[in-house]
Amino acid sequence: MKIAVECKSPLLQKSLELFLSSHLSSLKQSDIVVRDFKNLNDERTFYISKDSDSDLVKPFSKSALILALEKRHNGISPKSEEIEESYGDEVADFSILEKRIDILTQEYKENILKAVRAFYEK
Repeated sequence: MKIAVECKSPLLQKSLELFLSSHLSSLKQSDIVVRDFKNLNDERTFYISKDSDSDLVKPFSKSALILALEKRHNGISPKSEEIEESYGDEVADFSILEKRIDILTQEYKENILKAVRAFYEK
């Protein structure tokens, strides 16, 4: 998942860059562009605001942000209410945790296989 951040608020810009440091990419190469303003011309826009029609309502946690972005990346439309329900009382649904672990282990497995293949191809 490649993400670009483009915000009018410098504080939100820097916070998102810190939260998403391992996923950051250039604007042209990104799958998703996180913005604090609406951009109807770009379908990759992930809109963060206090408005109820946004993709993620402020304030939010890092885990809620990552979850919403993963849902968007996987083609599931994220709803702020669902994210708030799953993280609002610090009680997480284990199926969400299992999916996150599956994604991370799959990425880890792919990286190991790339390294092994590169070693033996020399």
